Amino acid sequence: MKRFFVFFFASLITLLFMAGIVSAEEGKVCIGCHKAVTPLLVKDWQSSKHSNNDVACNICHGSEHKSRKTSHLARMPDENTCAECHEEQFNQFTKGKHNFGWTSLNALPVTHMEPDELMEGGKGCGGCHNMGVKSEAQKKELRDKGYTYRTNSCDECHTRHTFSKKEAQDPKACRTCHMGFDHPQWEMYESSKHGVRYQLKEMGKLPKDAAAPTCQFCHLPDGTHTNKVAWGFLGVRLPLPKDKQWANDQTTILKALGVLDPEGKPTARLNIVKAADLARLNQEDWQSEREKMIKTCKKCHSEKYARGELEKGDQMIKKADRLMAKAINIVADLYKDGILKKPAHYTYAYPDFLHFYQTGGSYIEQVLFKMYMKHRMRTYQGVFHANPDYAYWYGWAPMTKTLDEVKKIAEGLRCKANIQQ
Repeated sequence: MKRFFVFFFASLITLLFMAGIVSAEEGKVCIGCHKAVTPLLVKDWQSSKHSNNDVACNICHGSEHKSRKTSHLARMPDENTCAECHEEQFNQFTKGKHNFGWTSLNALPVTHMEPDELMEGGKGCGGCHNMGVKSEAQKKELRDKGYTYRTNSCDECHTRHTFSKKEAQDPKACRTCHMGFDHPQWEMYESSKHGVRYQLKEMGKLPKDAAAPTCQFCHLPDGTHTNKVAWGFLGVRLPLPKDKQWANDQTTILKALGVLDPEGKPTARLNIVKAADLARLNQEDWQSEREKMIKTCKKCHSEKYARGELEKGDQMIKKADRLMAKAINIVADLYKDGILKKPAHYTYAYPDFLHFYQTGGSYIEQVLFKMYMKHRMRTYQGVFHANPDYAYWYGWAPMTKTLDEVKKIAEGLRCKANIQQ
């Protein structure tokens, strides 16, 4: 019996060694050709940990592609390929909101009204919302359209073929997606005290052990790949707040998101919000994410200070919601009174934020949408990202100005309707 085990393990080691040789030899064939075809990709791979650990091209791309004529046989790796070696990170990723990027993109009604190149083609929203494990049917649909590289999420942060951990841990890795119109988190962070200290530390003007929080420090602490926040992207939650006015205002916003119908009853979109994990839907989940953030804040600040600062963010959502609900109700009354006509692609005769600017020609709704998606987002996200200028001049101040604009446009529409009667 002892001889058997010695023989078994010796054979196993031999097979593994031979597999490594085969893998290495196949890798050399790939490199020999690709040094001429895609030389910089080869250099990226050669600088990676994969190269140092004999993870050759065929490990991820298969062995069917051996010449220019068989390039179509190269396998495009997805997250499951990465999970073969990085199972813990993969499992963490599937629980975080990055995994729901693709789901939320395809759940939006506006997605299917926009140019495909910008959505599934990845030259617009799809360039960031590619994130998320896809079904085989979804991947086949993308491949059939020629969108080869929309099948993996890991290389959004760990760019192929270096797959660098250092790159993914640098806040600039977040910049491509977390910037711009509706979510300028990068701009807020970069010009906040947190971001400035990081830049100074990077330039050597602060000690190496100086506190300088990055995006990852707060949102992916200790290297976890599960990212969530208490309020979520939409800035709404369940259960509704205890404050009656705030609860009414959040209800109005949920109606404009189509999660509730104009009568306040749940719609099919509530299931989409649940499936895409777009909001915390019970007090326990919200509190859990808040406590995780407090734990992170306590590494630099006192707990009392951290709780107070986050409470300011909560209160700014409350105050922004008051302005937002007033504006929504002004436009909703135009529908109710027959002054605004329901576009053919709307489910209800009511403002619908999830159609973005595809409002059927209603300028007042475009102004309203901008107030919600741009100014409201900046108001509370600016507070949570410790950026006073964004919170006020790019958030709160434009909200108050836009509310006045909505009132003025509505008055003009009513005046015009009265003249035409």
